[in-house]
Amino acid sequence: MRGSIPAGMALNDIELRILGCLIEKEHTTPDYYPLSTNALVLACNQKSNREPVTSYSQREVDEALQSLRDKGLVATVRADHERSFKHRHQLQEALTLNEQGFALLALLLLRGPQTPGELRSRAERYITFADLGEIEVALHKLAEHHPPLAKNLGRGPGQSQDRWMHTLGYDEDKQKPRVRQGAPPKSEVEELREEVVSLRALVERLYAHLGLTVDDAMR
Repeated sequence: MRGSIPAGMALNDIELRILGCLIEKEHTTPDYYPLSTNALVLACNQKSNREPVTSYSQREVDEALQSLRDKGLVATVRADHERSFKHRHQLQEALTLNEQGFALLALLLLRGPQTPGELRSRAERYITFADLGEIEVALHKLAEHHPPLAKNLGRGPGQSQDRWMHTLGYDEDKQKPRVRQGAPPKSEVEELREEVVSLRALVERLYAHLGLTVDDAMR
């Protein structure tokens, strides 16, 4: 079913890395796709074309794969002539994107925020873009997708191009600044206790001013 990813579906860092790797390998090494678990772990922890470089364990990857399967974003299959299970993404069933859109999404998932110029040079392993204008058109389509898949961050200091980030699995609630909660309301009993303490202190000051003691007042 097209467009089946709910807006705001939360995906953690390792899940996003796995999806990026599966998209990448599907386009750059199609003869070895889908990927075995070992190949996927190596792809996730690859030292080139990754930011940040990670060191996920096979157990962590297995747990993330199960989560992605539960969300319908990854399928694990085994061909009749193969001994090991292999994994492929199911984003074609969930997102209405062309090859350009998938290439840019993979780059943003694997390398973080980038400018159109950076994306154009790095996309050559996937697909050829005619010029920066074509990149920008594709980025705007990602941003206008439902749910949105990319966001323009604007230009940083000294930059001549806007930077773009992916928003797949972006959770807006996590991005909002945390508001410090005020103290819980006091109970009536606590308020009465504080009032008694305050009145007792006031009475003691009055006695002291008049030169009396509590015993004198009770006579």
